[in-house]
Amino acid sequence: MTSSELWTRATADRYDAEENEMSSAAVLGPTLAFLAELAGDGRALEFAIGTGRVGVPLRERGVPVVGIELSEHMAAVLRRKIDEDALPVTIGDMATTTVPGEFTLVYLVYNTITNLLTQDEQVECFRNAARHLAPGGRFVIELGVPPLRFLPPGQVAVPFDVSERHLGFDTFDLVEQVLVSHHFTHDGDDGRYRRDNSRHRYAWPAELDLMARIVGLELERRVADWDGTPFTQDSAKHISVWRKPT
Repeated sequence: MTSSELWTRATADRYDAEENEMSSAAVLGPTLAFLAELAGDGRALEFAIGTGRVGVPLRERGVPVVGIELSEHMAAVLRRKIDEDALPVTIGDMATTTVPGEFTLVYLVYNTITNLLTQDEQVECFRNAARHLAPGGRFVIELGVPPLRFLPPGQVAVPFDVSERHLGFDTFDLVEQVLVSHHFTHDGDDGRYRRDNSRHRYAWPAELDLMARIVGLELERRVADWDGTPFTQDSAKHISVWRKPT
């Protein structure tokens, strides 16, 4: 097992409800169109498939999807939505776990590569993608750009959500290149907040490009969102596509 933190049953059971906005047609429509076009007539492999937020509707669009997921609890939620024969899922980590066959597309969405807490493990994730790709296949990552421009000298925290139901902020260790996401979520009507946190290793786009080069992949495209918005110095995230040479 890698350094990724293991999602619990309680977290898995409430994940879809808490990420309801990310499952909306406005978010998923461009995502699925982007991935389906890259998959073409081939198969797709999703690293850290979770509860199937992307993988299940992508399969319903006609793309054969296979998943790798570290948390058995997250995979159990996915299994309530679709049969194993329709969307097979292997329990394991995304840096070392392998599945049979070749794929035209391997993808990793929603900042999940940051769950690997060391640079070596992130490189191995790229290597694992490359070993699964057919020649000419693509590896896609969706990842936020580290918001360090919001850190004045002496400050270590950046808020990312301040709403009636949820307060979220990240704290940064700039030496170790690790952030901790802190969540305070309002549960029920009694005024109480549930506190959660998770650790992540953030990485810059150029660092990911070097990881790709190490394993023999070439940067093909980088955009700011699934709808193809150009990536600029002010973009908050990026969708990057690396290609395995033929």
